Formats: sequence, C-alpha cells, structure tokens
Amino acid sequence: MNVTRKAARHRIHQRIRKKISGTAERPRLAVHFSGKHVYVQAIDDGAGRTLAAASTTESSFQSKKTAANRAAAEEIGKTIAERLLEKKLDRVVFDRGGFLYHGKAKALADAARAGGLKF
Repeated sequence: MNVTRKAARHRIHQRIRKKISGTAERPRLAVHFSGKHVYVQAIDDGAGRTLAAASTTESSFQSKKTAANRAAAEEIGKTIAERLLEKKLDRVVFDRGGFLYHGKAKALADAARAGGLKF
C-alpha cells in the first residue's frame, strides 16, 4: 500500500496530538504549511477556542510577495508572538503539526521565541 506524504504527516500529527494539548494559560501553538501559505493558531483545547491566529493570507501580508518559505515563517512567528503578548500570554506548547522541526517550522518557532514567547 502506497502512503502519501500528506497521509504520513497526518499520522505523525495524530501521534503528537495524543501527547500535547493547550490550556487557557498555556495554549497550543499549531502550525500548518500549505504550498503557498503559512498558518499558525494559538488554541485552548479545553474550551475548543482559537485565542490568536496569524497567516500569510491576511491583508497585511498580501502587499508583500510572500510564499511558504522561511522568511514568511519568521514574519508569522513574530506576528503571533506580538498578538499573544497583547493578550498577556507568554507561554505556549509548540505543535509542529507533523512537520519536521527543521527549516520553516524551526524558523517560525525561533522567531516566536525571539518575540517573547516561552516554549
């Protein structure tokens, strides 16, 4: 049976999600990379709410030529850090979403840490 990259990533993400969850005090920082965009959400799993979100589809990023690359991931990491600090949340649980902690995922996490978040 052939397993696609998407199915393999989904299986890995399910395995990660068994182990981590977010709370109101320490939300889960979930990342997703599509072929064109970078998405990140801070999620309170207990209440089932998204506390803050950022993505390259927003109008503030549309003026820039963005793609799903490391530079865009760094910008999104800084943006989500600012939005969470405005809500007085500085501790998060990082959910890499089944993506390898390398390249874009690492760049986003490092930018969020530099922005003031603690993992």
